[in-house]
Amino acid sequence: MRAVSPELESMTALQERALAALVGALPEAVEVRRDIHRDPYVGGEEGPTVALLRKLLSANDRLQILDVADGLLVRAGGSGAAIAIRAEVDALPIQEASGLPWASGRSGVAHLCGHDAHTAALVATIRAIESVGAPVPLVAIFQPREEIIPAGAVDILAYPGLDEQDIRAVVGVHVQPVLSQGTAAAAPGPINAAADNFDIIVRGRPAHGAYPHLGRDPILAASAVVQALQQLVSRRVNPINPAVVTIGSITGGSSHNAIPSEVTLQGTIRSFDEDDRQLLHAELHRIAEAVAQGYGCEADTTLELGEPVLSNDPELAATVSVALEQGGYESASALKSCGADDFSYYCERYPSLMIFAGVGDGVPGGPGLHHPGFVPPDETVGDLARIMVVSYFAIAEQLQTAALATKEKR
Repeated sequence: MRAVSPELESMTALQERALAALVGALPEAVEVRRDIHRDPYVGGEEGPTVALLRKLLSANDRLQILDVADGLLVRAGGSGAAIAIRAEVDALPIQEASGLPWASGRSGVAHLCGHDAHTAALVATIRAIESVGAPVPLVAIFQPREEIIPAGAVDILAYPGLDEQDIRAVVGVHVQPVLSQGTAAAAPGPINAAADNFDIIVRGRPAHGAYPHLGRDPILAASAVVQALQQLVSRRVNPINPAVVTIGSITGGSSHNAIPSEVTLQGTIRSFDEDDRQLLHAELHRIAEAVAQGYGCEADTTLELGEPVLSNDPELAATVSVALEQGGYESASALKSCGADDFSYYCERYPSLMIFAGVGDGVPGGPGLHHPGFVPPDETVGDLARIMVVSYFAIAEQLQTAALATKEKR
């Protein structure tokens, strides 16, 4: 039987000490979560949140803090190969309706996707791991602009000094209300869709509502375009491949009794297969133009490419899943979602793993992500931080095992 190295034996002890230290770090983290929640900022405006984090973390002179792309990189530990954990700092342009004493104090802006809890959990994780001495350097990425295009992850990855961090793996943890509290999903392969925005402007000829024959009605044409686009997925995409085309906005006209000159449709295309993605883009243009012409109108279509498919590294998924089960988390079913996340850009560059953390109560129909009433309880901060700590140590042990194997071969 092969002996276990002292380095790997100490890893288990360090994790236990870090989890114990985490208990002491959570009260501060919960207050950070509430502070961020009370004063939220949408993508591109997160400066006050980043400033709060910088002030909070700079009190520890053992941490290296870098301002990067309107966000922060915080390194704990010395030089060498590092493990990164990403948290998002931006809020949504939605009015909160939770009724909590610490609800958003800014009209029309709120943390309704769990980013406040993610960020606070990462603060607690830094505290816990740094306090016991990081066996592998930890790089905390506090990233802006996850909810908008252009994505903040792209700018973080474009930072010239990022290669100096020597990142070997990236972890993200996201709350998921469709999973029960106490469960976690770290499935291998594609788990989130690619998502692209589109705008279709249908142009007609304005006229009085009493004389429609003198105009070309873009409202009627736009309605037909909406209907026609529904066959993109049902009749153009292989039914075993997930895909969604959603129209999220229709605007046009300003009077009860007038045919307007144009109508604008806005929506998203979501797909898990790159060939499907390209097909849907091409067919969107073709159908919009052809249908509009059939009503005597014209259609101009523009596409804004968003996040690619988010695909988890299989080896990381297997390693972390086992560690989470050993840590008391029930393994959820292999959850896939047609939601999108710019964490997918990290997946394209590094072995990466997005973990879904259950925050649901098992009651169907409860508030979900982006719902005005979706505010996970404070206990979520501790759940997320424990998942981050356990995942970090599982990957750290994997890296050290690989390093020892390489050393023995020499």
